[in-house]
Amino acid sequence: MFAKDIGIDLGTANVLIYVKGQGIVLNEPSVVAIDSETKKPLAVGSEAREMLGRTPGSVIAIRPMKDGVIADFEITEVMLNHFIRKINGKSFLSRPRILICCPSNITQVEKNAIKEAAERTGAKKVFIEEEPKVAAVGAGMDISKPSGNMVIDIGGGTTDIAILSLGGIVTSSSIKIAGNVFDADIMKYIKDKYKLLIGDRTAEEIKISIGTVYSGNKKEKMEVRGRDLVTGLPHTITLCSDEVEEALRESVYIIIHKAKNVLEQTPPELAADIIDKGIVITGGGALIDGFDQLLSHELKVPVFIAESPLTCVVEGTGILLDNIHLIDK
Repeated sequence: MFAKDIGIDLGTANVLIYVKGQGIVLNEPSVVAIDSETKKPLAVGSEAREMLGRTPGSVIAIRPMKDGVIADFEITEVMLNHFIRKINGKSFLSRPRILICCPSNITQVEKNAIKEAAERTGAKKVFIEEEPKVAAVGAGMDISKPSGNMVIDIGGGTTDIAILSLGGIVTSSSIKIAGNVFDADIMKYIKDKYKLLIGDRTAEEIKISIGTVYSGNKKEKMEVRGRDLVTGLPHTITLCSDEVEEALRESVYIIIHKAKNVLEQTPPELAADIIDKGIVITGGGALIDGFDQLLSHELKVPVFIAESPLTCVVEGTGILLDNIHLIDK
């Protein structure tokens, strides 16, 4: 039994694992449920996500990753161990080589924490790669040539914007506004406008079902249930797509502003390439209705959604694992 090479997209919202020769073998939420008294993990992944916001006092459901970096080291280690065991990543004789992705502008200390968590799961060697680079590779962009490629990766905890050329990042920016902030915006909007309290999962459902960021693009309605702040009783309201657009507007424009900043810092030759090729958006945020149209309208450059935005990063780890000489410096 030879050691397997494993690629991990350690996301704020989901963990995806790619095993060389097998493809994507795991895609689960990055949530761990622990017993608050004994601190023992009770459930990991999908099972733990079902418990979010629905646990008795003694059980807490935690997301150990925050803004793309490790917020709780021990819990992250428990989670990684569980997932690697689940895919039989540690066979009896072998220790896998692991490639993990991280946001582009995190500190060396945060990078080391991610590396250490992976090493402690029994890896033989750990490589750390920056997310936008891996996302670009996974989206099918050829970043090895001397021409500009721009990718915007809108994940759960961070949005990474990067210009790539000759296999590296030329300019990049990483901001802590992404899927989770969108959910919080929707919760806040409904609380302010309708005096109704809803949970994270309901907010995410609204975003996926009727969410749009391009005004007038989508005309859908949805019934939303929650707790009325005035009476304290369960209550139902009807929400429409335009209201979701209004709720998300401020955060979305911060991302657009950052993308403009990155373009302003780009050498003119590369900027010319990007006008030709356009920008590719990846990550779960790319699936929100109208994101590509709004970016294209604001940045005056064609914008394309990657073929499978949710799995781009982990597919990119797979391609890099096949060409390990490119990262094994």
